[in-house]
Amino acid sequence: MTGTTIPLSEAAKGSTLRISDIEVQGVLRRRLLDLGFVVGNIVEVLRRSPLGDPIAFLVSNTTIALRREESSLIFGELIGGVEA
Repeated sequence: MTGTTIPLSEAAKGSTLRISDIEVQGVLRRRLLDLGFVVGNIVEVLRRSPLGDPIAFLVSNTTIALRREESSLIFGELIGGVEA
């Protein structure tokens, strides 16, 4: 179902999301914004490690791996790909 807002940590491999909210604070928030995790940007879930942590995302033509605790605080609207 497209249009569903979920945390990036819950998105399935192959999903494409549009970032809608970032609940991270402080220095980590600034770092994530610098890396391209900005409201409105498109993020694709590339792969998950065997134990599910970390998760690799494609954002702004760059592959970035985030831990579950970080990716669970970034929310996106599911716009394509596989549903969770």
